[in-house]
Amino acid sequence: MVPAVTSRVDSAKALVAAASREFGDSLAVLTSFQREGVVIIDLVMQAEIRVPVMTIDTGRLPAATLEMIETIEARYGITVERILPDPNEVAAMVSQHGRDLFYEGIAQRSLCCNVRKVRPLARRMAGMAAYFTGLRREQSESRAAVEAVDRTGSPVRISPLADWTAEDVAAYSLAQGLPEHPLYSAGYTSIGCDPCTRAVNPGEDERAGRWWWETDADKECGLHFSPDGRVERTVDVFLRDVLTQAGSAKQGLSE
Repeated sequence: MVPAVTSRVDSAKALVAAASREFGDSLAVLTSFQREGVVIIDLVMQAEIRVPVMTIDTGRLPAATLEMIETIEARYGITVERILPDPNEVAAMVSQHGRDLFYEGIAQRSLCCNVRKVRPLARRMAGMAAYFTGLRREQSESRAAVEAVDRTGSPVRISPLADWTAEDVAAYSLAQGLPEHPLYSAGYTSIGCDPCTRAVNPGEDERAGRWWWETDADKECGLHFSPDGRVERTVDVFLRDVLTQAGSAKQGLSE
């Protein structure tokens, strides 16, 4: 690897070690098994830090992602923890808006992300102090200000690759012989749920394949950034209705 890459690797390793010292057992790796996430896993495993490796299984993941989970488990001898959405909340959302509601508008897409991603993660991370993520500033305009250590929320978000370029990630992955998600060979540069992600076209940024049918929208799911105020108010209404129906369903099961 070139000196600049080596320097960034050393900085990332130092940050991983510092996070382990500060947060101990209350630390986790959160990944969707894109290139950056695999690099994070590798850095943590090389440091012999025994923390849970977690992913959010939305129920709409591509088959290739499920295969990638098995590949990572076999390589590192670990069991990846799958964070699942509340089945009653999913059922209520689908009954009210349909299974593919995300095509209907940004608020509906935000609702789906809330039910399948944001809320399950919040439940799992309650009581956790910090987590590693593979965010990079270069990935999109909305991530340009990502901090290596973001203490503005709880848990603390740690992004050891914040200042890495795509070339840095590729160089490290090649040097370490890391497995790669199969969808990259099909032209994907960002990989999420199966119906919400496509391959990118020449000249598009890395996140262009997410929710490609939307225009002038923030290409984030809500895990890392909140949608704008107008959408937030709309999705709050949708979410309240979904939770009301889900709560009624749970109550009926307990009676």
